[in-house]
Amino acid sequence: MYELSILFQGFPGRSTCHGGLGWSTVALLQGHGETVLVDTGGYGYRTPLLAQLEERGIRRSDVTGVVLTHCHWDHICNFALFPNARVVVPRPDLEWAVAQPIGTWELPEFHVEKLAAADHVLRVEDGGEPLPQVHAVATPGHTPGHFAYHVDTSSGPVLFAGDAVKNEYELRTGDTDMTLDAAESRRSIAKVREMLRSDPTLVLVPGHDRLLSLRDDEVVAHSQLQAAVRAWLPGTAEPTTTVDLCNRPANDEVHP
Repeated sequence: MYELSILFQGFPGRSTCHGGLGWSTVALLQGHGETVLVDTGGYGYRTPLLAQLEERGIRRSDVTGVVLTHCHWDHICNFALFPNARVVVPRPDLEWAVAQPIGTWELPEFHVEKLAAADHVLRVEDGGEPLPQVHAVATPGHTPGHFAYHVDTSSGPVLFAGDAVKNEYELRTGDTDMTLDAAESRRSIAKVREMLRSDPTLVLVPGHDRLLSLRDDEVVAHSQLQAAVRAWLPGTAEPTTTVDLCNRPANDEVHP
């Protein structure tokens, strides 16, 4: 089985005046002779991503697989760092992304072109098993060809939902934001909820939040949110001020 490590916990927020934060979840799977990243984050992750791998004794050349949920910039921009990796991308999502005009804000067009042209890219279909015990599940809406991935790990089964279910709010309510097809997104969220209901041991890895599951049809969080920024603010005694972005309500319960 795979050992699962969450390298970056996604954050369910966006800037009010500077565009998308793009703080997405990046996970590491090790097992079956594979070292696999699930999504790779945006450019801002580049240095800390390599540092996280180095801390685990993993070189760029050691990564054997990169599994992408969809083609948005905050999920794919670092796949090129790993020269020996087979890159798994949903076939319908790559075909959609290639067909979009240059300047489509959420698509890094040069990365998309590279994915479309590279010979080490595997275009996976719904239900496919692109890597051992990694099963693709179509979850369209956020993008037309978005896939989730079901994986058995040593700590239990997980579903990497990407942005089909970005955060706790979407899982709890079925409502979604920043989607190309709201009706499709609602159907995909309902599909994910049914998977969680049918297997109480299944843990959800959202694209922009902490690990989640369902218990008696209620959403359970497995950790607290963690996100902060360091800012050079005027009128402060210290050179920089750390601003915690997770002012937690009193009822923000965490379950093991």
